[in-house]
Amino acid sequence: MSTLLCVALTVEDVHAALDEARLAQALGADLVEYRVDQIFHGEGDDEGQAAVLRLARETPCPCIVTCRGTEEGGAYDGDDSARISLYEALGVMDQPPAYVDLELSTFERSANLRQKVRLGVVHPGQQKDLATRLILSSHDFDGRPADLSRRIGAMIAEDSATIAKIAFRARSLRDNLELFELLAERQKPTIALGMGRFGLMSRVLAPKFGGFLTFASLRDESATAPGQPTIAELLNRFRFRSIGASTKVYGVIGWPAEQSIGPDVHNAAFEAVGHDGVYLPLPIAPEWESFKATVLSLVEDPHLDFTGASVTMPHKEHLLRLAEERGWEIDASVRACGVANTLVIDGDAVRITNTDVVGVRGPLDEALGGLAGQRVLVYGAGGAARAACVACADAEVFVTNRTHEKAAVLAEQTGAKAITLANIASERFDAVMQCTPVGMAEGPAPEELSIDRSVLEAWSSVGEGPVVFETVYTPARTPLVIAAEELGLRTIEGLRMFVEQARAQSALWTGVAAPQGVMTRVGEEVLASPPGG
Repeated sequence: MSTLLCVALTVEDVHAALDEARLAQALGADLVEYRVDQIFHGEGDDEGQAAVLRLARETPCPCIVTCRGTEEGGAYDGDDSARISLYEALGVMDQPPAYVDLELSTFERSANLRQKVRLGVVHPGQQKDLATRLILSSHDFDGRPADLSRRIGAMIAEDSATIAKIAFRARSLRDNLELFELLAERQKPTIALGMGRFGLMSRVLAPKFGGFLTFASLRDESATAPGQPTIAELLNRFRFRSIGASTKVYGVIGWPAEQSIGPDVHNAAFEAVGHDGVYLPLPIAPEWESFKATVLSLVEDPHLDFTGASVTMPHKEHLLRLAEERGWEIDASVRACGVANTLVIDGDAVRITNTDVVGVRGPLDEALGGLAGQRVLVYGAGGAARAACVACADAEVFVTNRTHEKAAVLAEQTGAKAITLANIASERFDAVMQCTPVGMAEGPAPEELSIDRSVLEAWSSVGEGPVVFETVYTPARTPLVIAAEELGLRTIEGLRMFVEQARAQSALWTGVAAPQGVMTRVGEEVLASPPGG
């Protein structure tokens, strides 16, 4: 059976909830979960019970009814028996809900309550195909429960429970691997999900490991659990319906990683070339120890099919260090740049490379008609600047930076020439590479110009002026790009570099040429959409 996609709805108004359910169904949901703990308040709440029964009766698609207690993240703080009575009333309807969800902690509180569930909720005498089935669940919003194995065992052992559900806040990506083991070893249909920023992998990859279902929200602000993606993200960004047991796993490793457009661009490329893969954001805390432990767990997991990754700040140096430590193959581009941004795994063979070099060289070659004999200014002294120096080795390269000493070190290491900021306005350049985070939407100075406007004016006043190459791609049009174009200078936007280096990565992973047009179009669409849109 394929993994089901369930949209969770917090119910405050029955009419609105039914409209939301119809929308969820139209968007591709298999079923919805009605979280009714805000409209049912316990014993004597006849109005609330009537509203819940109406939901179940008029639902446009199969549904789960959940009245979640406060101790596991819900709003219900009434008596347990009143909640079970609500479920009993649902169970004897002519067309009862497909499922009701009850916490294991509630179920275990008393023998009398367990008996009521067994006899009055899931076995009330309907035909078997119309009977409500029980999801026995456990949630921990602090982290992995110490008694995880006991909880799973109790849910599996309970005959009245058709489905076991475990959800806890993932502390790192490694917690997902344990959740996948639970699914692989399941003895009944199981839902196993990680909550929070580290848990997205468990939600997206549920079909790969045979999870009974995964949850989504209709929109970001209506999520019912931390880290819950929207249905649009699951179906469109991550191609949820195409994921199966043989799907290979890729991702962008960084801190943070969630803001990257890599999942949008790479998953679109996989679809275009027919590659059975999915690309995810993979946040790893900035410390070396976290990087090493997590990457090795992903690479060495026998069932994950982890096949490659893009690696961004602050882990590019960590990737090279790990490769040296483990004896992985290291491409010449990595040695030249001193950092790596790409991990390629083929069986037992692991290789690292740096596709930023390709990302710089291709667009500049096209814009300048070749690099030989050209004068290129590299602004910055970090990893991106070093890759630019390596990419432009056939040109005469100058390096400048606000801290001149750093520019001098990079110039000496790469065979370039250092030049002070005070002198760049009076020099002629064919191209200028902007390699700092200034102007980045989420960076330290999103509104600032990395290169003073007076310098741009000086360059634009002499002949055609240099091509201004921006490496920042969020936003698509940075303050530097806008200012340079206002002065008549030619520009290369950061998305161009991103797509070129991403195409090189995709080709390494899939063995086929990546579609530039598709990747560029998707990148432009994502960058043009509002945050959360």
